[in-house]
Amino acid sequence: MKAILFTGRNAATVADVPEPVAGPGEVLVNVRASGICHTDHDILIGNYGRDAFPVVPGHEFSGVVLAVGAGVTGFSEGDRVVIDPNLACETCRYCRAGMPNLCDQLGAYGVTVNGGFEPLVAVAASKLHAIGDLDFAVAALAEPMGCALNGIRATGLDNVTNALVFGAGPMGMLIAFGLKGQGIGDVTVVDVAERKLEMVQSMGFAALHADSDACKALRQSHDFVADATGLSKVAESMIAQVATGGKALFFSVYPQADRISLSPFEIFRRQIRIAGAHSLARADIPNAIDAIRAAGPAIEQVVSHRVDLDEALEKMTTMGGGDGRMKVQAVF
Repeated sequence: MKAILFTGRNAATVADVPEPVAGPGEVLVNVRASGICHTDHDILIGNYGRDAFPVVPGHEFSGVVLAVGAGVTGFSEGDRVVIDPNLACETCRYCRAGMPNLCDQLGAYGVTVNGGFEPLVAVAASKLHAIGDLDFAVAALAEPMGCALNGIRATGLDNVTNALVFGAGPMGMLIAFGLKGQGIGDVTVVDVAERKLEMVQSMGFAALHADSDACKALRQSHDFVADATGLSKVAESMIAQVATGGKALFFSVYPQADRISLSPFEIFRRQIRIAGAHSLARADIPNAIDAIRAAGPAIEQVVSHRVDLDEALEKMTTMGGGDGRMKVQAVF
């Protein structure tokens, strides 16, 4: 069968790969939708993960159970599911503390073992979650939405009445939906692309152009500020927008060599909470499914392209948003 295959750093192709079988405790999933994440590109260029090549990428995928292996209970052929991709050791100090996303030996489907950019994938049954009648493309947003919810939880919403999100890409919008779903009604999203800002408004959020006078005038105005651009210069500057007593979320796979300058006195004096957030925890996929349902039809706009494997490969290796793309998914 055909799959996207990373054969090494900066080396990716659509190749023939063997069809997997469901081993003990596993299910065979017929993938229906698999989303491209910027992390896929970072894996390819060596900015994330352990260089576990060759590997089929794809950690945001949904599908139908095609077969079950020995010992599997709770799932059967025909079930519609989404996958929690994380593979933790379950024994290190972070796993024991309930933070498997910070596992010393963290692996994942699509990162260290074959993932969702192939029609069939063998997955541990413990990593499946039922999606009911959710559209496969929308259900495949559960993993990134789970990451957004992890970021919101890590930062905290105590005393938060309004929020500012930099970046109207898929992750920025999922953070916005996550905040709205947890009762933050005043959420503004900042971007430089007019097309995306129009989409932000159509989804029910306030929008600001990053170069507008209104945006430049913002100072200490929002209780919760998140950067979802992946641009370190934005991460550095967003502290100026955090209200006294507020919170700042660094939410992107930034280039590892980047450094920024912050004023420790300002953080101390204005009691600013700074948080980072990596991946998702065990409960985040079920919570993400609930959040997606609660968001309603508006969240469907997060998926802008449904493509075949060849086009998915091209978009994965030329990451960017210049063509108006949001979440790109390969469909089978």
